[in-house]
Amino acid sequence: MKTSDVLICQDFPCPDVRHECYLVPNAELQPERISAVMISEAAPPDPDDYYYAAGDPLFQQTTVQAFKDAGAEVSSIQDLLDMGVYLTTAVKCGKIGYGLKAGTIKECSKILEQELALFSQAQIFLLMGDVAIKAINYIAKRAGEDRVIPAGSTYRIRGGSYHFRGGRALPSYLQAGPSFFIEKSKRRMIAEDIAAALELIGAR
Repeated sequence: MKTSDVLICQDFPCPDVRHECYLVPNAELQPERISAVMISEAAPPDPDDYYYAAGDPLFQQTTVQAFKDAGAEVSSIQDLLDMGVYLTTAVKCGKIGYGLKAGTIKECSKILEQELALFSQAQIFLLMGDVAIKAINYIAKRAGEDRVIPAGSTYRIRGGSYHFRGGRALPSYLQAGPSFFIEKSKRRMIAEDIAAALELIGAR
């Protein structure tokens, strides 16, 4: 199955993103073998940087390095898929500016909700950054549930026990993109959070 075959944005209503950069995962996978979902911020402005692009895209470089930092022996996104880790973004279009409007995150969380419903065996949801955290909270709110992740700085709420759709939700920092190589303290915390996720799914 390819998630790109079933996930569609009907009318592209969001004004603060680049619609021509709309991307959803197109890798062949078996949904029942996915035990962890890593959700980052938004699709890259350049499609060649996306997780599932050909060659060695930027998102693959930083994400593979993050998993290596956590002690995983991987060298590609395919290695992560083989481990049962699926990678996607909360917002499916590329950003125009630095940030994203709340309305955009809320709107695109409807597509993310459909996407996550495909993975009934997922035990872990790695929320990489504020946008992913907000998206998951929007999904919970639409279902009449309390927010999954409480308000507060990520460094303060990391390590808490949070639950989503029968699994654990782990808030962390963004691992996809060039800033990963710059912010060393966040890189260390990302590695810790990934290591905790791998421990929980028995991949360490």
